[in-house]
Amino acid sequence: MKVYNKLVRDRIPEIIKNSGSECEYSMLTGEEKTEMLEKKLMEEAGEFLEVKNLEELADVVEVLFGLAEDLGYSEEELVRAREKKRGERGKFKEGIVLEKIF
Repeated sequence: MKVYNKLVRDRIPEIIKNSGSECEYSMLTGEEKTEMLEKKLMEEAGEFLEVKNLEELADVVEVLFGLAEDLGYSEEELVRAREKKRGERGKFKEGIVLEKIF
């Protein structure tokens, strides 16, 4: 038996069962869910920094969407907020490092 105690995607228990194994899980709400999503964000960001691939980056985005929903925002609202900020302040495309303001 392996113990995980970590937040997983919604279909993971179903996938485990379909593979012929059994698992035990619980459902979180409220502050506990938010805390686990925040831990998951750190985990996924760390995994992305190790391998720097699209799949891990997609995991980071999925956790961000989960956090947005947990805070009462839709994915669309998060994307609109991103677009608004992008329009006002730009992207991170050019690699500009602000060193000093005089």
